[in-house]
Amino acid sequence: MKTVSELTDFYYKTLYPSLKKLDEDRKKLKSRIIKIGVIYTIIFIIIAYLISSLSVELNGFIIFVYFVVGAIIYKLLIKDYTADFKQNIIKPLIYAIESTLRYESTSHVSSHLFNRSDLFSHPDRITGNDFVKGKLEDINIEFSDIHAEKRHKDSKGRESWSTIFQGLFIVAEFNKNFDGKTIILPDTAQSTFGNLIGGWLQSKNITRDELIKMDDVEFEKEFVVYGSDQIEARYILSPALMKKILTLQERSKHPIYISFIRNHIHIAIYYNKDLFEPSIFRSLLEYKVAMEYVNTLHLSLGIVKELKLNQKLWSKK
Repeated sequence: MKTVSELTDFYYKTLYPSLKKLDEDRKKLKSRIIKIGVIYTIIFIIIAYLISSLSVELNGFIIFVYFVVGAIIYKLLIKDYTADFKQNIIKPLIYAIESTLRYESTSHVSSHLFNRSDLFSHPDRITGNDFVKGKLEDINIEFSDIHAEKRHKDSKGRESWSTIFQGLFIVAEFNKNFDGKTIILPDTAQSTFGNLIGGWLQSKNITRDELIKMDDVEFEKEFVVYGSDQIEARYILSPALMKKILTLQERSKHPIYISFIRNHIHIAIYYNKDLFEPSIFRSLLEYKVAMEYVNTLHLSLGIVKELKLNQKLWSKK
């Protein structure tokens, strides 16, 4: 697998003609968005003034409509540019890492795999994009952006949605069929309430299997582990693997959720945004912008290398 440095060179050297053209398109689109935004806002203010003069109670609803309609208009304006960016930049970047990988900009990891991970409550709606699937160092891997949501209804039957998870979701094949289930979650209770109260709250999580205490102090600070089999969980989470997971946490700088179920590892990294959406108000030629895409891709596909999933530590049953 190519290094971050090699991918950065590829981004600037091989993709430069496409980048330059796309950046010119971005500038034109940015100007268009600003003009349309100003006109839209002025028209909406006039309409809102006329409506609010009839009923003050409508003010909150008017503001809500303004942002919803504005978001729809923005999405429509950037649709073609986003498609060009993914086809001409993201897709070649992925193929530069491994030519056998398959990329589909409008697909995502299946709902079945997301639910099977048992990392989050089952959502009522799953959307996503930027699906990558294939073999990397002889390991089957797939990942995509995922936005999982829960539906709510109030006493008046009004519907609303809340986010369960939004970010990068990765599934890779492990080299062992496990009998039990091992779940690794960010340790929010202990970091918020301290060791004593936090540990007590962790043990009272009725939605999870048995709490498993690990010997690694640093790992315990960052994560909490639940499992259906204490012995198997400790077998999986060797000192070396715990250090690899801590390294992954440090590199991503975002909350990480991991589960070992059957012969698969599921990894969810909470970004709270679409990772491969192009920037409209920042140049694609800026180094920081380039590194956001390069680092995210390298992190995603580097999971196999970082956790050494292809190392034959165990044989499958």
